[in-house]
Amino acid sequence: MRQTTETQARTRPRKAVAAAPARAATLEQRLDDAMLQLRKRATKATLDGMARYAIPSDHAIGVAMKDIQAVAKAIGHDHELALALWDTGVYEARTLAAYVDDPAQVTAAQMDRWCRDFDNWAIVDTICFVLFDRSPHAWRKVVQWSGRRDELGRRAAFALLASLALHGRLDDANAVEGLHLIERAAGDERNFVIKGASWALRSIGRRNAGLHAKAVALATRLAASEVACERWLGKDALRDLRKAAVVEKLAKGGRKK
Repeated sequence: MRQTTETQARTRPRKAVAAAPARAATLEQRLDDAMLQLRKRATKATLDGMARYAIPSDHAIGVAMKDIQAVAKAIGHDHELALALWDTGVYEARTLAAYVDDPAQVTAAQMDRWCRDFDNWAIVDTICFVLFDRSPHAWRKVVQWSGRRDELGRRAAFALLASLALHGRLDDANAVEGLHLIERAAGDERNFVIKGASWALRSIGRRNAGLHAKAVALATRLAASEVACERWLGKDALRDLRKAAVVEKLAKGGRKK
């Protein structure tokens, strides 16, 4: 049942780039150039391959993640451009926006607006993993979005929670609250929600020995549930959390990166 939900989102995020100097080009020119750079790297093979990862291709042009990252590295941080890229609706342009936006300039309203626009799991995971988890509003959005009714909006809550845990931006108190949010969502049988919740549960459990014990306890309860999606979630998390490498590292006082 496991899909490669984290495969694209877990591409190591680009290191922070110093703020760019004053730009001579207009926003329209910068947007046109960014889209041109993406189109130059687009291939039919990449576009066709998106179907294997359940990524809709009707709003995509077929650019590989490594090529999007290369374009982003050449651009640097540009918040205004990121907003314009997002508004194109093009999958690769929205992915590029995650890399060129400045987390310090991301507002809570922007996060909510982009969350309402999410139309596939891959853009959800990338935006949360690369950009949103660096925002000071991140934890508040985890809590808020965990109550959303739409599948991708609710997945965003758990993708963001997983990202915060994986990047060491989640204190233990919030991690424990995160476990409660996961348990509350465990009965949601929708594919992208339950897999996002599993990702978050596994990520929290890898932070330290105390959280590992709490995550295993929750996963064990869920694994014994009579509800199929809860049972799947528990067993999926336990397979990861009980790995010898994870247990041994945490027993030595280390944090699983």
